Amino acid sequence: MKTLQFLDADRQLGNLVGAVRAAMRHRPGWTETVDLVADRLRLHLPTADILTAEQRYGDPLTYRCHLLHAESDGSFSVVALVWRPGQATPIHDHVTWCVFGVMQGSEREDRFTLRDDGWLEEAGSSVSQAGDVTGLVPPGDIHRVRNDGPQTAISLHIYGTDVSRLGTSVRRVYDLPVVAGEPLPKVR
Repeated sequence: MKTLQFLDADRQLGNLVGAVRAAMRHRPGWTETVDLVADRLRLHLPTADILTAEQRYGDPLTYRCHLLHAESDGSFSVVALVWRPGQATPIHDHVTWCVFGVMQGSEREDRFTLRDDGWLEEAGSSVSQAGDVTGLVPPGDIHRVRNDGPQTAISLHIYGTDVSRLGTSVRRVYDLPVVAGEPLPKVR
């Protein structure tokens, strides 16, 4: 027999999955999809209680990814990420669009652009608080996400692919020099 907490988590996830399915029914382009899915996530962002207490605790060594749903046709996945204070992703981009909302704590996103000379350039940063929803569309989705806050951060990510088949939503990890938006000195 399921407890009330698990029944509520199932209801929250079911409402979100149904709303995302409806948004994607007409197979719009990626930019329109991100806008539609972000609107649905704002309405149906679950609470962190969608995860078990053990999942919400996280891992002291690295952020954790919990697959909550993969659509049978491969069109989207719902994943919860749990970040202990100080944990971060590497700088990366994605194979597809992504919409994410913060359920607990806050997350800092640092954005980058890949310059013609092969260097990454800082392109800005933002902090998302609990309840905030944002999205990204490749190309131009190079970023790093980290928890700069004092408490565990938990976010829900909806990716436009089946991450259970791919293993990840990450296309590339960038281990390149980063410049702070200033031109490089000319080499003579």
